[in-house]
Amino acid sequence: MQIQIIQEPDENVLVIRPFEQGSEPGNQEMFRAEKGEIWWYSSKELWLGLGKTPKLPAIARIFRSLFFKRKDRWPAHITLDARGRSAQWVGNAVNGMLLGGYDLQLYKTEPRPVSEFFKSGTLYIATELDVADAAEQARKTALVQTRIMDLMNAPGNYKKPATLAEWAVSSGAENGYSVQILEKAYLEAQGMHALLAVSKGSAEPPVMIVSEYQPAHYTHTVALVGKGVTFDTGGISIKPSANMHLMKSDMGGAAAVLGTVELAAQLQLPVRIVGVIPSTENAVDGAAMKPGDVIGSYAGKTIEVIDTDAEGRLILADGLHYAVKQFVPDVLIDLATLTGSVIQTLGYEAAGLFSPNDELAAALTEAGDATGERLWRLPVWDEYREEISSDIADVKNYHGKPLAGAIVAAKFLEAFTAEHPAWAHLDIAGMAFGDTEFAPGRAGTAYGIRLLIAYLSKLG
Repeated sequence: MQIQIIQEPDENVLVIRPFEQGSEPGNQEMFRAEKGEIWWYSSKELWLGLGKTPKLPAIARIFRSLFFKRKDRWPAHITLDARGRSAQWVGNAVNGMLLGGYDLQLYKTEPRPVSEFFKSGTLYIATELDVADAAEQARKTALVQTRIMDLMNAPGNYKKPATLAEWAVSSGAENGYSVQILEKAYLEAQGMHALLAVSKGSAEPPVMIVSEYQPAHYTHTVALVGKGVTFDTGGISIKPSANMHLMKSDMGGAAAVLGTVELAAQLQLPVRIVGVIPSTENAVDGAAMKPGDVIGSYAGKTIEVIDTDAEGRLILADGLHYAVKQFVPDVLIDLATLTGSVIQTLGYEAAGLFSPNDELAAALTEAGDATGERLWRLPVWDEYREEISSDIADVKNYHGKPLAGAIVAAKFLEAFTAEHPAWAHLDIAGMAFGDTEFAPGRAGTAYGIRLLIAYLSKLG
């Protein structure tokens, strides 16, 4: 899709005219658009009700829903009447429009058609302001998000650790950042015992994906560590079968890191960004890690494995310590679809934020509020440290109690950060894969990309 900025709407092209409640045209008794429904539509104009003074993230959701519902019927050329709207408003609208064209029919032999608007059409934006940069960033963001949603929605037989590695290598070559793939022999030589232990039950070899975007000038280095379990059976502590097919999404943290590094390179953010992704399957065979095993780690700490389904924190332990030791970042952030506990606490409305650093927590929360990818801070008090104490090893990976599960997981990760002063853990289990317009069940959301880009943009 191409974007062109114009001064006045072109009446020969379908014009979308958004309005808030209280400024609706015509008979107010006809107003039925509190949730962003179409109020009136003809071949030349579409009046779109936005409800009562919606916040900016709601604009993206409204346009996404509108364009998805009609994604096979849009004309190739559309005008958005954005006169009187801010550049940020326009950016959210453009992002929503493009995401509304997302096509989940990845493996259908006879897919339903999608409007040419999303492929080769033109969006004319009628405005008196300079919104070109905001619109272009929104367009680039949406394209990266759709690529990441494809990755999230791919099933386990189409998505192995090597698949994530190939994606990163291809993206790095196209967008001008470096990518190194640490393969099994190297992981063994370096003592990445936690990652290797999780991979033992799978025929697919593990990898550590290390991406580095380094602009010509920067003052901050931020390391992003993402959990990349491409399919999670739970291992010997096997999951129930009912929803196990959804565990193709257990690489949501890795997906967020991949997308953020790619988009940061495209936007040329003045921040050095290191992406570290430990990736493996968590499968079951005779060689699989067992409950009660004691394993090593890249940090040198020993770990008692209480539950093999608490595997994400194990691979992140190696990823976090590798990021700290090799790159000495100013800020260390990890993202993971880590616990069901965080969903019990926050539902599907926000990710859990864990950080002992008040300034970092506040900055990430602000970015989440600005983008609609919300965070809610939970404690990592030292009182919880006893929950990961082991009788026979340095730490254990699970406390086995029906309480504070997400917090205890965060305390486990903290033990492998080398006491980094600016570390944050984002438990995105309820946000990376959920109910969307794109599927009658659940689908990838690309959660975390807009949040992290908003945070990183403030650092530069």
